[in-house]
Formats: sequence, C-alpha cells, structure tokens
Amino acid sequence: MTSTHHEDVKSADKNRKFISSLARGLDVLVCFMSSDRVLGNQEIAKRTGLPKSTVSRVTYTLTELGYLKYFKDQNKYGLGRTFIGLGYSLLAQMDIRRIARPLMQALAEHTQASVNLGIRDHQNMVYIDTYRNSSTFTVQLDVGSEIPIATTSMGRAYLCALPEMDRIKLMGQIRKSDEKNWPGIKQGIEQALRDYKKMGFCCSLGDWRREVNAISVPLIQSDNSEIMVFSCSGASFQLSKENFEKDIGPRLLNLVGNVKTALSQSQL
Repeated sequence: MTSTHHEDVKSADKNRKFISSLARGLDVLVCFMSSDRVLGNQEIAKRTGLPKSTVSRVTYTLTELGYLKYFKDQNKYGLGRTFIGLGYSLLAQMDIRRIARPLMQALAEHTQASVNLGIRDHQNMVYIDTYRNSSTFTVQLDVGSEIPIATTSMGRAYLCALPEMDRIKLMGQIRKSDEKNWPGIKQGIEQALRDYKKMGFCCSLGDWRREVNAISVPLIQSDNSEIMVFSCSGASFQLSKENFEKDIGPRLLNLVGNVKTALSQSQL
C-alpha cells in the first residue's frame, strides 16, 4: 500500500459520506498480494500504515465475516472464501476476458510465449487473465499476480495511454517510492513513450527481470472508463527486439484492435 494512497484516504476522510472503518477494512484486504499465503497483524500494519491495534480489530472482524481466515498455528491470516468469491464474480462479469481469450490463445501458440491481460492497482499492474502453453519459457505468473508499473512493458503501456497530467502525477508517485533507481526508471518510460508514439506498442527488454522480455499494447475503452493492457512475455533468449517489432508487435496491435471492435459491438 502506498503512502499516496493513504494521503488520498486522509483527504477523503474529511468528506462526511466517507466511511473510514470501511476504508480501513478494504486497505487490509487489498494489502494481500498474490504471493502472500498468510500475513500477520504486524506485517499488515506495516503495509497499510494503520496502527497495529486497529489492524487487530479489523482482522478479527473480517475473519468473523469470512473475508479472512485465521491460521491459529501461525497466528496469521489468509484471504477467506468470501473475498475470493467476490474476485471471481468480478472476473466472470468481464466481457473482455471472454472476447479476448481465443485471440490470446492463438497468439500464445504462435509465439510460444505468455499472453496476458492486466489492469492497474496503485503502482502495480494485476493480471486478470493469462494464457501460455506447456512449452512457454517464462516467469510463471497467474491471474492475480502483480508486476510493477515502473519497469514492465505492461506498466509502461499503461503510462503511455494515460492523459499527460495523469501520467505526470503517477510518475511522480513512482519517483517518490524509488528515488534511488529513478534515473533508470525514467529513461525506460521515456523510451516507451517514443516507441508507443512511433509503433503503437512498447517493450521491456530485461528491465524488470533480466531473463524476461515483454511487449505490450494498451486498450482504452470507448467510454474512456478504464485502461487495460495486453502483453506478450517470454524468455529473453526466445523473444528478441527484432521479433517484437517485425512480428509480435503488429500481431498484438491487431489483437487489441479486434477486441476493442468486439467490445463496442457487444455494448450496442
């Protein structure tokens, strides 16, 4: 959970309609990442910025409601069935997943790589769908996995699709959270902006993980309500910059165009 998020909560706290206790409960739930099986109150407090005494009350309440599950032997909590059920219900209602899945599968088969769909969550992108075949050489990420906006092609594509003022604001947040690495991060984002303007897609060549290369294209919904991003990622020895520019990039652009057209027709 970022400090900027909590600054937003504090400002919203002044609004009489804002329910602070509900916000604290949601903060606790969303601090669980896909790699977290369990978290203790101390770790939750650290991630959310909430006092440990408050976290203890919130986790107790969420456990009673089924949103968290308490593991007595570890004195820690994991996500409960109620919360997980909400997530799957949301995914099931997303038309884009149903429309894009066969196109993603076809591209994954052609490239022997992983084809993914993600949305933003604070300073991360979260996979809401992914397809890969058994011969794919890449980091094995599943639905719910989080990757950083700053250094991944998916995150950079999201930044490229944002209105300029929103992009500047988010880049400021990223800089604040990682001042040490900011010069390199900024250079990667600026290159992505040039590539996106020229070719319609952007890449990350070992910037997030040395062994992974990826290319991404954003999809801006017709009503501008949300930006989603499609990516194709694989091992660096498998996917080259030349391969991205001459083959995979145009195919990914075509995929996004077809999905956008189908989404528009489904909403008529």
